[in-house]
Amino acid sequence: MKVLVIGAYGQIGQHILSVLDKSEHQAKAMIRNENQANELEHLGAEVVVADLEQDFSYAFDGCDAVIFTAGSGGHTGPEKTELVDRQGAMKAVNEAENNHVKRFIMVSSMNADTPDNGPESMKYYFKAKGDADKNLQSGHLNYTILRPGRLLNEPANGTITAAEHIEDRSNGIPRADVAQVAVTSLDTENTSHRVFEILSGDVPIEEALRNI
Repeated sequence: MKVLVIGAYGQIGQHILSVLDKSEHQAKAMIRNENQANELEHLGAEVVVADLEQDFSYAFDGCDAVIFTAGSGGHTGPEKTELVDRQGAMKAVNEAENNHVKRFIMVSSMNADTPDNGPESMKYYFKAKGDADKNLQSGHLNYTILRPGRLLNEPANGTITAAEHIEDRSNGIPRADVAQVAVTSLDTENTSHRVFEILSGDVPIEEALRNI
């Protein structure tokens, strides 16, 4: 499949490109700044320059799947969160449907379904993520929604805990493992039309996804 990665220049996005480069899939990296193109081309990706806050419908040309990993991070204020995490994600789903994309992987967040459970400063971010998730679920795409916990800049473990709800959230998860989960989900039938949480754990990623 040709996979459009939205948010490709972000930390998880670049890990996703690296994983796709080693897979049977082809990556198409959507970036806003053309100065980032050479760096992502070195990761094996075709690059398209498009802005999530503008018309980016042309970015979907020739794509079979989307991995959406763009995000404001919850620290840029409600206005940017609204534009990227809610409206941008909803527009991406709409354009994917319009362009007959078959598969959509959404990198969301724990607490997207329970925004009141997180820190007050992150409530708007979690709510935006949750609204985007609900929008994806209500459409016609074959979706998978990943809800990682605390993100870590550590080497990949290759092992995770994956479940619809994880009680013990003391572990974080390396961004590299989130990327591997996103790419592995593309071809894992058991993840279709599923929403689940992920943290570091003891089960190899492929096995964990098969057994959700």
